[in-house]
Amino acid sequence: MALSPLKVLCIAFEVLQGLQYMNQHGMVHRALSPHNILLDQEEHIKLAKFGLYHMTAHGVDVDFPIGYPSYLAPEVIAQGIIKTSDHTSSEKPLPSGPKSDVWSLGIILFELCMGRKLFQGLDISERLKFLLTLGCMDDTLTVLAEEHGCLDTIKELPENIINLLKKCLTFHPSKRPTPDELLQDKVFSEVSPLYTPFHKPASLFSSSLRCADLTLPEDISQLCKDADSDYLAERSIEEVYYLWCLAGGDLEKELVNKEIIRSKPPICTLPNFLFEDGESFGQDRDRSSLLDDTTVTLSLCQLRNRLKDVGGEAFYPLLEDDQSNLPHSNSNNDLSAAVTLPLIIRERDTEYQLNRIVLFDRLLKAYPYKKNQIWKEARVDIPPLMRGLTWAALLGVEGAIHAKYDAIDKDTPIPTDRQIEVDIPRCHQYDELLSSPEGHAKFRRVLKAWVVSHPDLVYWQGLDSLCAPFLYLNFNNEALAYACMSAFIPKYLYNFFLKDNSHVIQEYLTVFSQMIAFHDPELSNHLNEIGFIPDLYAIPWFLTMFTHVFPLHKIFHLWDTLLLGNSSFPFCIGVAILQQLRDRLLANGFNECILLFSDLPEIDIERCVHESINLFCWTPKSATYRQHAQPPKRSSDNNGVRNSLPYFSAESQDAPKTNLSRESIQLNDLKSEVSPRISAEDLIDLCELTGTGHFKTPTKKTKSSKPKLLVVDIRNTEDFNRGHISGSISIPFNSAFTTEGELSQSPSTAILQNFKGKVIVIVGNVTKHTAEFAAHLVKIKYPRVCILDGGINKIKPTGLLTVPSPQI
Repeated sequence: MALSPLKVLCIAFEVLQGLQYMNQHGMVHRALSPHNILLDQEEHIKLAKFGLYHMTAHGVDVDFPIGYPSYLAPEVIAQGIIKTSDHTSSEKPLPSGPKSDVWSLGIILFELCMGRKLFQGLDISERLKFLLTLGCMDDTLTVLAEEHGCLDTIKELPENIINLLKKCLTFHPSKRPTPDELLQDKVFSEVSPLYTPFHKPASLFSSSLRCADLTLPEDISQLCKDADSDYLAERSIEEVYYLWCLAGGDLEKELVNKEIIRSKPPICTLPNFLFEDGESFGQDRDRSSLLDDTTVTLSLCQLRNRLKDVGGEAFYPLLEDDQSNLPHSNSNNDLSAAVTLPLIIRERDTEYQLNRIVLFDRLLKAYPYKKNQIWKEARVDIPPLMRGLTWAALLGVEGAIHAKYDAIDKDTPIPTDRQIEVDIPRCHQYDELLSSPEGHAKFRRVLKAWVVSHPDLVYWQGLDSLCAPFLYLNFNNEALAYACMSAFIPKYLYNFFLKDNSHVIQEYLTVFSQMIAFHDPELSNHLNEIGFIPDLYAIPWFLTMFTHVFPLHKIFHLWDTLLLGNSSFPFCIGVAILQQLRDRLLANGFNECILLFSDLPEIDIERCVHESINLFCWTPKSATYRQHAQPPKRSSDNNGVRNSLPYFSAESQDAPKTNLSRESIQLNDLKSEVSPRISAEDLIDLCELTGTGHFKTPTKKTKSSKPKLLVVDIRNTEDFNRGHISGSISIPFNSAFTTEGELSQSPSTAILQNFKGKVIVIVGNVTKHTAEFAAHLVKIKYPRVCILDGGINKIKPTGLLTVPSPQI
């Protein structure tokens, strides 16, 4: 049945709008046909199956032609005939342009006006020949109408419809309009006012105001949904498909059931008869290599049944409420209890993931306004579907990232190109996305963009591994992958990619050695005795932030926590890895340890994360100070006083330098010290001392908790009595240890032994003595030993020293 002229114009206008949008993104449909033009509930056009031509490199990667014979443009048919007739030609056919789709649309509109299919009585070869012969005719439209006996019907059509058909069915592509040109044509003057211009919504990371084009109905109650509303239908197709898979959906199984994927024993693919020239006989062509145009509808019944007890409030969480307690559901599976389950189970729980996805989606749409709440929720866990955007928010990515990325020259050859080409085929190639030709091309562009936009830095091997997690999570958003990588490197790998980075690496490894001694002195002593130093195994760890060591699925869970910590958190990850291998390392010598790290054993990443957090919380902030770390941002409201910030918060960055901060020392001096130094401000904070100014009676904050640390003053007794830190004990350096290296017995050393396992700070006035004293403690397996940077002289100006009461 033929459609009304107005309906035909509306369909044509909407299809052209879709084609115009595709063209703006460098794509053409090339398979336009009636069954690829769908209608939604409001009878608006939705184009389908538009990606095949683009995905197959303009049809080069497949053995079948793309498109439907009756709807192919003449120039496409001609090119196909030339290709098949010229077997010796190795040149690829030129890709089709936007005008090919206009011809296909013309045929479809012709059929809609006539109410019948064209070329029904012709086989494929006759159809193609007929379409090519149209080039000899003056009026394509009249010839088609005469051939199908509907000339009278055509003559009865309105003039604007006839003009539209003639323009679409112009034989020569040079004279045929593009979708963009057709949309401006006066033939659509009647319907174009019915459509508001399409405005692409501002992306999460752009310079535009995201709510600029937001419109609300006059009656706000229209936004409220009935109890029977289909909330799931309002979620994005990516979310629904992800939840469908979690609820037990298996796409490959569905395709096998529909016999679209057919397995065939390999022996059955062997030819029965083979000539010397390679021609074979006896086997039909394998149908699996040909196009199957079947559309498979995936049932949501299983997913809806899984979510039947989820109320509408789960789809619209109130962000102003405290989200620390996850919403309860009416089902037996209590979400608040699910938080305590292992992460891998939470990530596979459909109901839990729905709540987390909806919550993160709402929070991210309010970024950066809701940045602190994103940090808070990320401490619980990050839903895998939202990980890419959440990481970007945690890294503080903002601004017009697409414009910045597009402005970078990624095409001009540079000296680094060859090394990038060598590294990419070796980088996480077990993954189908990253090992695909498109994955390699994206890798190349993102890496090259980083190198070009950072002229003061150079490409080091390992940068490709560092790029891999960001590219995987943002595979269809290279600009965001680049922006995340550009924000990640200065925070965690500042100056690691300098041309001469030896001083940066050496300082980093020295601090790591001190962290091993601080947290596990027994392991540190053993590794130092056998000469197994971090230089031999840890450089790939830190240069790639463990991406060279672990597969992507482990990196995701590791970095979910890493991005919540500051630049010192990787030290804790490194120590946690060593502690998982502790027994094997302690039992082996140098050669065995080298072999162990050449093929790293399986690491429990969830245990590693939990232990890293524990180590991080036990480590004084200044113990991991590095003079080559990224300079901290200055806070205007600090007034020189350091705020006590919680770990793992949006504000937990490296603190600005004050008079009580650690001082930079020479690398050789740093290497000579087994234990790390801590700053005076850290000591004051950990001792919970109060009393600003120069009061002589400092006091401790009243708190019921046990002391966090013990201060050991190694000056002589006379200096100690003149003034010392409140709560400290005196163990003079000259009499502290016996000739056998053991601690001398005294009331003070008994207190020290009772504090074994807590943080012990060595204070003195001679740097060499404090370093030796700390090294002695480490040798007798005292953990968490550190040295006060600057000694007692750093504390004197604060007025926080106390004098013991005279004995009466």
